[in-house]
Amino acid sequence: MLIMVRAIVRPEKADGVLKALMDAGYPAVTKFSVAGRGKQRGIKIGEITYDEIPKVLLLSVVGENDKDFVVKTIMEAARSGDKGAFGDGKIFLSPVEEMYTISSGIKETEGANLKGVGV
Repeated sequence: MLIMVRAIVRPEKADGVLKALMDAGYPAVTKFSVAGRGKQRGIKIGEITYDEIPKVLLLSVVGENDKDFVVKTIMEAARSGDKGAFGDGKIFLSPVEEMYTISSGIKETEGANLKGVGV
């Protein structure tokens, strides 16, 4: 089975996550600039509350056998300090039923030895 990995990380950590994935053999990632808030409902600085905080969304599709390694790689690269901090982000995993390469029309499978497929 193929797994979609969606990681929402701090913008200043995105390049480190991309490098860690590249070094681990998972170069194919799609990157989006996004904004949102987590459980802490934004951040208050002085009298101003910022409801939406800039983040980066990274998407990749990996084989089910690789998902734990990829999640660990992202966590290690995205975490602030040794223990992490509020706002470091989230990782979401979802099954991918089918995937096709548009240029060739070929259906991709886990058996194709996927090492991360950008979306």
